[in-house]
Amino acid sequence: MKNKQSNKKSLLVLVLILIPVLLIGRALISDDESYQSDDAHLASAHQGDKQSDHSEKNNTVVWAINVGGSEYVGVDGISYQADQSIISGDIGTIENIKGSQDSFIYQSFRFGNIGIKQPMENGQYDIIFKFAEPEDTAMDARVFNVFAEDKLVISDLNVRLARDGKHISALARAVYNVEVTDGQLDINFEAINGQPILSALIVRKKEIESKQWQLVWSDEFNYQGKPDPNKWSYDIWPARKVNSEDQTYTDNLKNVHVKDGNLVITAYKENLDDAKYTSGRIHSQGKGDFLYGRVDVRAKLPAGQGTWSAIWMLPSNPFKYSSTCQENDDWQGSATCDAWPNSGEIDIMEHVGYDMQTIHGTVHNKAYYWANWEQRKGSIEGQDVEKAFHLYSVEWTPESITVLFDNVPYFFYSNESSGWRAWPYDHPYHVILNLAIGGMWGKAGGPIDDSIFPVSMEVDFVRIFKPLNQ
Repeated sequence: MKNKQSNKKSLLVLVLILIPVLLIGRALISDDESYQSDDAHLASAHQGDKQSDHSEKNNTVVWAINVGGSEYVGVDGISYQADQSIISGDIGTIENIKGSQDSFIYQSFRFGNIGIKQPMENGQYDIIFKFAEPEDTAMDARVFNVFAEDKLVISDLNVRLARDGKHISALARAVYNVEVTDGQLDINFEAINGQPILSALIVRKKEIESKQWQLVWSDEFNYQGKPDPNKWSYDIWPARKVNSEDQTYTDNLKNVHVKDGNLVITAYKENLDDAKYTSGRIHSQGKGDFLYGRVDVRAKLPAGQGTWSAIWMLPSNPFKYSSTCQENDDWQGSATCDAWPNSGEIDIMEHVGYDMQTIHGTVHNKAYYWANWEQRKGSIEGQDVEKAFHLYSVEWTPESITVLFDNVPYFFYSNESSGWRAWPYDHPYHVILNLAIGGMWGKAGGPIDDSIFPVSMEVDFVRIFKPLNQ
């Protein structure tokens, strides 16, 4: 992760471990009926049939390798080659891995002087690196850079820090538009502290989107003033209602307005209702609900330490799988209602200003969340996300969820058919757009920089599709 301040790392450890506790702004209730993933089933999944809904994307995979380990077929159908000493570096193993549906490929790794030279046809490629920190060491004990084709593609990577301060939790980090011009893909690692580490690698030929979609709901923001009330509603909330955020959400025109073809959500430094900042949060619940399909949101993200912007989805009936709630409970911010994580959450994009070019995609559910180190998430290294508009997308089917950045898939979550705890994604959801200030994650990189205000997230369009053949 970039732009880390070394004198704040001790604080970061504690803060980042607590981030997910308040992701929906509620204290989790201990659950006597604990849920454990069937690791044996997942590790042997390469013996069984795979879901077919990702066959098109898998056709673009030109090379995948289980670094330091044997052949394996992932839950997404990707076939990993065995490592037959084609990558330099020493081999190590980890007995147990958290936070992945493909824990097997993280159980082996190479470390030290890692170098990769793989013959490859000239062209553009997207690469997913997979890591896990095997040792319970100091937070800054292992920090390194990754280069592809002599270009820095991942800077100052601290695997443990990127996994909320935990070790043995899987991290997938994607990069895109790597250009091969000499018939060979060259990847090298540069140590900053300790020794670099790598568990697996996926290389995709640059994909041309081929699936056909039918538009079923959209807002192109080709008007002026407040967001269309037939499509959007406001959350008007005080500071610290959710996520320990420092802003109050308003329906003021200056915080949320449409101008020049874009929705603009702007945060200001101003005192209002016991808050020092104001901002906006809108959602399409009851006006743009859908079950399965694709969401595209083209957006430009805010810059500056203390910002925490998000494009995400929540269930339109949050009580479907709750067990401690009363109907119509004010469940977001509640310490007694377990609508979250039971009924699920899908994050298409989360971004914090202190880590400017890292984009995160995540799913939340009762089976896999922060408390058991099993949070399912992925991230990608963006480019100029605060200066240019990019496309943030999710494809959601009965079998899987895939999160994409500029049509580059970087996070995949499979329906294990094990019940609602791991797959509460079988009922309608809706889209949320918001810009938070501070909170547990927004301030994880240090205090809010008051010099950045006013600061905005701009959205060019929101589009919801279903497959053309449905």
